[in-house]
Amino acid sequence: MPSKGDSTAAQGVDAIAKSILVLRGQNILLDRDLAALYGVTTKRLNEQVKRNLARFPIDFMFQLTAGEETALRSHFATSNKPAANRGGRRYLAYAFTEQGVAMLSSVLSTERAVAVNVEIMRAFVRMRGVLAANKELARRFAELEVRLDKRTAKQDKAIAAIMSAIRELMNPTIRPNRGIGFTAKFDE
Repeated sequence: MPSKGDSTAAQGVDAIAKSILVLRGQNILLDRDLAALYGVTTKRLNEQVKRNLARFPIDFMFQLTAGEETALRSHFATSNKPAANRGGRRYLAYAFTEQGVAMLSSVLSTERAVAVNVEIMRAFVRMRGVLAANKELARRFAELEVRLDKRTAKQDKAIAAIMSAIRELMNPTIRPNRGIGFTAKFDE
């Protein structure tokens, strides 16, 4: 029987999984989402990363392009880029891959950061499982479609033959009436 702690952990993993995005063909978490999870500001998180930049190669972390930022903003229906006097982000967001998130645990060494990292790793593992299951499901669905197409083709031929036979029965060809046996016509 799961304990209360297991339920809370599962809810945490579900919440984190909702924050995982697919960008450039990779599962990523944005710096702002990670900062919220870790309980720090995005500015502080990025400062720690910049102090340890050698730990974050391009396959661990990358900065979004303006187009990607705009696409994400419109995807989540957030407001336009704020004016300089209204606050908000002034720099493009950073995206962290699974390896980048794992590296964050060495940069952010608070108890909360370690606990959150464990949950994030679980969320990434769950996402991989879901994607793998979906690929298997898609493969099996494609096989089913092929089988159904073959059956449908056979059934279509059978139905066409039945329809043709019914049409022949409905419209019999009229043949001249021939007498039975030998009949001879004699001229008179």
